[in-house]
Amino acid sequence: MTELARIRNFAIVAHIDHGKSTLADRLIQHCGGLTDREMRDQVLDTMDIERERGITIKAQTVRLTYAADDGETYILNLLDTPGHVDFSYEVSRSLAACEGSLLVVDATQGVEAQTLANVYLAIDSNHEVIVALNKIDLPAAEPDRIRGQIEDVIGLDASEAVSVSAKTGLGVPQLLETLIHRIPPPAGDADAPLKALLVDSWYDLYLGVMILVRVKDGRLRRGMRIRMMSTGAVQQVEQVGTFTPKTTMVDELGPGEIGYITAGIKAVADTDVGDTITDDRTPADQALPGFKPSVPVVWCGLYPIDAADFEALRESLARLRLNDSSFHFDPETSAALGSGFRCGFLGLLHMEVILERLQREFDLDLIATAPSVVYRLILTDGSVIELHNPADMPDPVKISTMEEPWIRATILVPNDYLGAVLQLCTERRGEQLELTYAGSRAMAIYRLPLNEVVFDFYDRLKSISRGYASFDYEMDGFTEGDLAKVVILVNGEPVDALSFVCHRSQSTYRGRAICQRLKDLIPRHMFKIPIQAAIGGQVVARETISALRKDVTAKCYGGDITRKRKLLEKQKAGKKRMRQFGKVEIPQNAFINALKVGED
Repeated sequence: MTELARIRNFAIVAHIDHGKSTLADRLIQHCGGLTDREMRDQVLDTMDIERERGITIKAQTVRLTYAADDGETYILNLLDTPGHVDFSYEVSRSLAACEGSLLVVDATQGVEAQTLANVYLAIDSNHEVIVALNKIDLPAAEPDRIRGQIEDVIGLDASEAVSVSAKTGLGVPQLLETLIHRIPPPAGDADAPLKALLVDSWYDLYLGVMILVRVKDGRLRRGMRIRMMSTGAVQQVEQVGTFTPKTTMVDELGPGEIGYITAGIKAVADTDVGDTITDDRTPADQALPGFKPSVPVVWCGLYPIDAADFEALRESLARLRLNDSSFHFDPETSAALGSGFRCGFLGLLHMEVILERLQREFDLDLIATAPSVVYRLILTDGSVIELHNPADMPDPVKISTMEEPWIRATILVPNDYLGAVLQLCTERRGEQLELTYAGSRAMAIYRLPLNEVVFDFYDRLKSISRGYASFDYEMDGFTEGDLAKVVILVNGEPVDALSFVCHRSQSTYRGRAICQRLKDLIPRHMFKIPIQAAIGGQVVARETISALRKDVTAKCYGGDITRKRKLLEKQKAGKKRMRQFGKVEIPQNAFINALKVGED
């Protein structure tokens, strides 16, 4: 067991692409965690999808041994965290296991929206924050300007910020010395009853469920019987170890240490993230505070293109859930698409990642319905229900009020593009809360309805700002709104998979967009097909697919016009009868294309 004074626990936090994972590589290399032969770029990003997209999705931990200039040997527990807003839940969990944070800021781009969000999470966790200015080797780097920006925007003293280059390794020895001297050692009592925080859990094919723990008090040994304080489940510890970043088995973990344990647990559902692990024989009196549970904000339906793949989809979702506790799913059926699942995600990127993993790792062909948010309905009898799927909406007569989720968004944008960004926020029913300047960039804080953001807000923001705007948000409660359910009717029949809830002011625009798309996608039949978007009994948009027609007057050469008219009337009556009894076959690819996220 390592002496407490020689342990340092810290998380690396930053905006997307500011160089967290690359800096983690240099720290691992400098401390000899891996040999040069074993080393590769972004060594802690283990998923294929992380490496391809160049993003971190799962927070990873590594234990390093560092010989300091003062002759002492220190143990550094480093947690590399994601930068994207959808995975801020991963960041908050990692911060709870540490005493300090290393804030990485790109010396060419400066403070971005997610830099602010993550540094405020660190400050809320009472962390000692050390600033590192990365990419100092680039010709466009402006360290002095960025230092001033950090002081103005965040309010942190940046005079002692360490200048580093994660690519070349410049400044890494100085950074390690700064970490040793400025991050406080962990507190804890080795002789007190065991108290360990369950930081994360995931499924390993060979070992079962692996649990990442941060020991606060006591000792966690191999062979001991442990109890999960929230569920009361008792397990026997089979393995205790650390990541260096290879798995390395140890006999015990003491106070302040971060490592993993396995205990023959079969399902990740048995390990609540944020739970307290204690000794079964001499349990602790009080559990640790833990974490707030993750709440999905975006929902969509997932259906297999081939109905025979339904069971395969169920198994695949269950396996993904083993490694991602923030992902939720429940079975549902749709008249148009058959059997599928209603899935909840932390955001659109989270949804994209899950869809890509299902298609890639499990070889499934899926249809995803348009993403929707959770609405809160207050019924006339006073009861409150949450609406995840627009198809389940009760009769409007029974609804007293409808509330939609709003967010508090922080947008950082260069001054040149500010007008277009403010216009976009106003179009999306945004309410401006603050507008401040940090040098040549504006920081706009808006309240926005989440429903307006999940479609294509982020793409539009990036395109109107030439990619320079950065965006971060947090949930800001529910607000009553003039909302309506828009039903899409094809030949008078409602298509449940295409119905959606939106603000009444947007209903005509959104309804027309779907009607126009369907008009191009549904093949022509022998009769005319009306496509309508309706709110209750009121049609707000309509398109008509014209009928395929046979020239019934071809055999009439000249003669009385009434003969031709008689044949045309006969055809018209036949088409009318056909439309009443004829079924419109909507091809599967029409659904796939009609439900594509984002409007053309």
